Amino acid sequence: MTDSGASVHLTTERLVLRRFTPADVDDLVALDGDPEVMRYLTGGKPSAREWVEDTLLPCYLEHYRRYGDLGWWAAEERAGGGFLGWFEFRPTQEGERAEVELGYRLGRAGWGRGYATEGARALVRRGFTEGGVERVVAYTMAANARSRRVMEKTGLSYVRTFHEDYPEMIPGSEHGEVEYALTAGQWRARGGAAGSGILEP
Repeated sequence: MTDSGASVHLTTERLVLRRFTPADVDDLVALDGDPEVMRYLTGGKPSAREWVEDTLLPCYLEHYRRYGDLGWWAAEERAGGGFLGWFEFRPTQEGERAEVELGYRLGRAGWGRGYATEGARALVRRGFTEGGVERVVAYTMAANARSRRVMEKTGLSYVRTFHEDYPEMIPGSEHGEVEYALTAGQWRARGGAAGSGILEP
């Protein structure tokens, strides 16, 4: 693994996770333009291209500068290099690495194939073995069964259900949000270090 530009960050059996670059704007706009992808985020409303270009991508790139190996990562298929979406693995507190938030957003072409679990497990393992991470947390809408399954298959356990004040309610938000978490100690006790799922670049 290397820390330069758009170089490969992480390679699994079927995925390549790499840093984003400004050239990824079209793929991000297309991802956020699918109403089904955005169902549990905005109620299906797409992200504006201007927001992706002026706010989203600069945020990703700034995280690379500040945290190096913790941030957002573009996910591609190893076979063919097709863009699948992204994974998030970033600190929850400014300047701290002990706790990170895990997230993922894949296009429909990558649904139901185990990609989200594969990428999430690889990031969790790297965080606990090399990144100084002590706890991983993840959040989703309580109604988002697909995302909750990925969290559970990655090894995270349900912590709580909570409610936030949304600027605009979307279908399912009345059920609240859920938090899942996994500590490094729990992961090791369950034998997480035994199999990496990570391949050498």
